[in-house]
Amino acid sequence: MPALPLDFSASSDIVARALIGVTLLIDGVGGRIVETEAYDQGDPASHTFGGPTLRNAAMFGPPGRVYVYRSYGIHWCLNLVCREEGHGAGVLIRAIEPTAGIERMQARRGLEDIRLLCSGPGRVGQALAVDAGFNGMRLDRPPFKLLGAEGAEPAEVHVGPRIGISKAADVPWRFGAAGSRFLSRRF
Repeated sequence: MPALPLDFSASSDIVARALIGVTLLIDGVGGRIVETEAYDQGDPASHTFGGPTLRNAAMFGPPGRVYVYRSYGIHWCLNLVCREEGHGAGVLIRAIEPTAGIERMQARRGLEDIRLLCSGPGRVGQALAVDAGFNGMRLDRPPFKLLGAEGAEPAEVHVGPRIGISKAADVPWRFGAAGSRFLSRRF
């Protein structure tokens, strides 16, 4: 079994920052992660704040798995589970710079502009064909591949408040690659 390129048992804010610059591929489609947000069970904005439910069970571990949820009944959003099993923490993938399978992403999204393919969590989900079937899957097995975190130079990262939430909106757990034109929103 291949090892994951970073320690998903760490806290979600540490993992969220470490994921900036890592390449995420699903069935060979994806790119460089340029924006993330961290969530933790002690955080009122987290799906795990009220404890485990059928919907959020995957986010309670084990770490290095996927938690997928549907936002506004429309968009599938991809989260990577962190911390020890039973804790309830994860990282939302907010934006990716497309580098692999761009034509497939363009067909899935129905647009040509590469900058808009994965600049937001719903767009990431659609471009990478994420759906409920991914919920609970392991990141160290196909269809997933994470590349570039082993011994890589850390990316310059902007830090700021998360987007699109009403609770704990001021918590600085949004991370983004400095200078990226693929972010969902500027810092």
